Amino acid sequence: MVSREGVAGAELAPPATIGLKSAYGFGAAAFGIKNNGFDYFLLLFYGTVVGLEPGLVGLAILIALCADALSDPLVGYWSDNLHSKWGRRHPFMYAAAIPVALSYFLLWNPPDWGQTGLFVYLTLIAILIRTFITFYETPSSALIPELSTDYDERTSLQSFRMFFAWTGGNVMSVLMFGILLTGPLGMRDREAFETYGIIASVLIFIAIMVSALGTHSRIPYLHRPVARGERYSVRRIFREMIETLSEKSFIALFFSTVIFAIASGLSAALAFLMLNYFWGFSEFQIFIWTCTVFFSAAIGFIVAPWASRRWGKKKATMILGVLAFTIQPAPVLARLAGLMPENGDPLLFPLVLAINVVDLSLIIAVTTTAYAMIADLVESNQLRTGRRNEGVYYASLTFTRKTTQGLGVLAAGLILSIVQFPEGAEPSSVAPQILWNLGAFYAPTLLVLWLSALWCISRYRIDKAGHEENLRQLAERDVRA
Repeated sequence: MVSREGVAGAELAPPATIGLKSAYGFGAAAFGIKNNGFDYFLLLFYGTVVGLEPGLVGLAILIALCADALSDPLVGYWSDNLHSKWGRRHPFMYAAAIPVALSYFLLWNPPDWGQTGLFVYLTLIAILIRTFITFYETPSSALIPELSTDYDERTSLQSFRMFFAWTGGNVMSVLMFGILLTGPLGMRDREAFETYGIIASVLIFIAIMVSALGTHSRIPYLHRPVARGERYSVRRIFREMIETLSEKSFIALFFSTVIFAIASGLSAALAFLMLNYFWGFSEFQIFIWTCTVFFSAAIGFIVAPWASRRWGKKKATMILGVLAFTIQPAPVLARLAGLMPENGDPLLFPLVLAINVVDLSLIIAVTTTAYAMIADLVESNQLRTGRRNEGVYYASLTFTRKTTQGLGVLAAGLILSIVQFPEGAEPSSVAPQILWNLGAFYAPTLLVLWLSALWCISRYRIDKAGHEENLRQLAERDVRA
């Protein structure tokens, strides 16, 4: 008998306190800051400020994603099976803190080399960052099913992670657009990006250490891997990973994650273009828009646990998703129908901003409840295989989200090509028909993607009663053992 493998042992842990949830969730700020930098500033910095060809920047990121294809699932599997006095997760979390922070600092402080040297430098640093952050993010995410077996409490833990991830990333956006990039050089200020690198690296290190130290006291209550007497081999690793990922409810979440990521990538890629060109908002208005993300994160933080308790995770995801994904394209569709105020009308900005605050809060809540569903796969898989594979589940969906988001960027590029959107044009010089065509492709495409993702979610089969039945059967198995 292995005393900590069963669910009965895990229930000996004291309830998760607000302090524990806050410390645990704060660690997600590290991933949020890293993602924010890669999504919004990396191409701008290397392509515009440093002078590396934009195509080479994209190629460097693509190569780093290929490296992720190997590191993500292997780190997940390794953290599921690690034997140490600090459990399965914390050794990875502690070990990642300095390498992640240092490599992120180096990313924003490149040497003055030529095109080939800079390309090699960016590629290696990007691979290091994405690998090191995987060593933290995957084991950290995998703690949710271990910190609580309670169905609704897991949603609460996920809401803390989502809140700090969004808030951490947005703090850096506000810092950049509101302070660092406001000098005479604007977005071409290399020193501003170097300062950003220092601040972001320090915050990443603090976030990881706060989370690791804040959850360290729970190590005695965490599960330990079962000793099976079988030697590790490539065949065994892949066999067990296939067994784990063949869970039907996981497959539903997998495909929904793919489609969610494509839609998110499309929306993010066209976000500033839609704000600046389609709606005609000024740079100051876009800065205000960015600041309101904090309100959306706070609202989503409250709504997700409430909806999970009221309806259950799957139903909450479906209800909130229908609301969010019909609200998001509504202003664009209304503009196409001639029902919105014209650009420059004083009513337009507050109207679209208010709709976005509500919609983004719902999207954050939907993402929270959907990701919280991953945790309940763990006991279902444990009943089938006798193993707890939290790391494999979270690594698979994290990698899927990271890679397929690029397909959304590709879709955005195709839309711009189809509508023949002019490069480098001033907002006032773009023909109204081109803007109308942009909206006509943008809004329906997003709507179809979001609703397709919800259809996949509908195939998920584990509800609260099913989760509690899984816990009951595992407890009986422990007693018999």
